Amino acid sequence: MPPRPPAHPASLDLLQIDDQLSSEERLVRDTVRSYAADRVLPHIADWFEAGTLPRELVPELGKLGLLGMHLTGYGCAGMGPVAYGVACRELEAADSGLRSLVSVQGSLAMYPIWRYGSPEQKEEWLPRMAAGEAIGCFGLTEPDHGSDPGSMKTYARQNEKGWVLSGTKMWITNGAIADVAVVWAGTPDGIRGFLVPRGARGFTARAIHKKMSLRASVTAELHLDEVKLPADAVLPGVTGLRGPLSCLTEARFGIIWGVTGAARACLEAAVEYARTREQFGKPIGGFQLTQSKLAWMLADLTRAQLLALHVGRLKEAGTLAPEQISLAKMANVRAAIEIARQARTILGANGITLEYPVIRHASNLESVLTYEGTEEIHTLAVGQALTGISAYR
Repeated sequence: MPPRPPAHPASLDLLQIDDQLSSEERLVRDTVRSYAADRVLPHIADWFEAGTLPRELVPELGKLGLLGMHLTGYGCAGMGPVAYGVACRELEAADSGLRSLVSVQGSLAMYPIWRYGSPEQKEEWLPRMAAGEAIGCFGLTEPDHGSDPGSMKTYARQNEKGWVLSGTKMWITNGAIADVAVVWAGTPDGIRGFLVPRGARGFTARAIHKKMSLRASVTAELHLDEVKLPADAVLPGVTGLRGPLSCLTEARFGIIWGVTGAARACLEAAVEYARTREQFGKPIGGFQLTQSKLAWMLADLTRAQLLALHVGRLKEAGTLAPEQISLAKMANVRAAIEIARQARTILGANGITLEYPVIRHASNLESVLTYEGTEEIHTLAVGQALTGISAYR
């Protein structure tokens, strides 16, 4: 009997979940998967090891229509939520850093301008950001205030010419390469969003190095020292925490889908390795313990994929609630981490090398676990939905 062919992502879809995708959504899937295979996968291990992600990828992603793809107008693709989710899945199957770049650009930088910006702000930034000609970042987290952004110290005061911003933001994806930062700051009227362009006097961005996770991603600390901005630098359409939190809800949706791509890549690597790695005279995929691991990994992946698809259809219908996002984010990230860890055990010592994608995804997922809402915070959001009692304070 001839040997079976290597596993392909489609063969891991035992319940044929992708059959539920529309023809447009499948086209997005195939386009992004092909781009990642040709342009990213041959180099991603080297980029991860070097701690870099080439900036020239950004206009390429723009040309594919992936930047702000779920927004309408201003050169954005205007795709549906599930198409956006599928794109995030295929991007993160290559690397979480690639999906983070697209997610931050579209959901955290472009989205607040698109939803809360003035017509002039939209015209100035969105077409260039959609094309990948300008990069954005999202400044909310501070060194001492992560899960409690309402206690931020960054502050903006008005003067006769406009606004003056002071403060520090931490762990900002794209921060060191961004052309514009959407910075959230306290004001006498509440928290407001401000567009801070690169080069503004008093505004500096310092890349954070020595990371052991999300290495193929630019992470920075933003420092604002009496940065003077014109009066029209503020986003006019929102005041209060609901502004930045609505942006995080958009980005978390992409995570729910994205981590299923990382998990799928780990399972695919484990299946291929189990078919070819021989011990005791036969492939380790022929042993019951290995097959048990693979079967449960597939079960976890399938549940995560179904959850992502259901959340996508809820968003499509306009009925998706923040607590549903919290439930899906915490469940899918935990499932992906467990799949990555089990895949590492199947690959043995080979599982810790960059010759295989597993340790890279496992390391990245440790960051995904805590960014854009830690597992603990999302757990409390779900707990509040169940009991009606807030456990935050």
